[in-house]
Amino acid sequence: MSAGELACTYATLILHDDGISITAEKIATLVKAANVSVDSYWPSLFAKLAEKRSVGDLIMNVGSGGGGGAPVAVAAPAGGGAGAAAAAPAVEEKKEEPKEESDDDMGFSLFD
Repeated sequence: MSAGELACTYATLILHDDGISITAEKIATLVKAANVSVDSYWPSLFAKLAEKRSVGDLIMNVGSGGGGGAPVAVAAPAGGGAGAAAAAPAVEEKKEEPKEESDDDMGFSLFD
């Protein structure tokens, strides 16, 4: 991530946090006030992104990208703290990975 891209990100977050509409001019003003030089297209790109997507949603989904593991569900005990001690921990299912076959198992080798 370049310094200009990072500066525009911070400017967008500042504008969102203050409840100010996010425009390319306002992003450019904040970046200029921070004495950061950016390419002229960065503020407009960030303004278009903020126009199409909610910045709040982007913040809330920052770690949800990628093809990670399955989501973890945590159930709150209904009886308060007493039920928590009696609750059994969830058991993870482990998938056995198939073993790779070696050349010896295939019935031929390099020197046959």
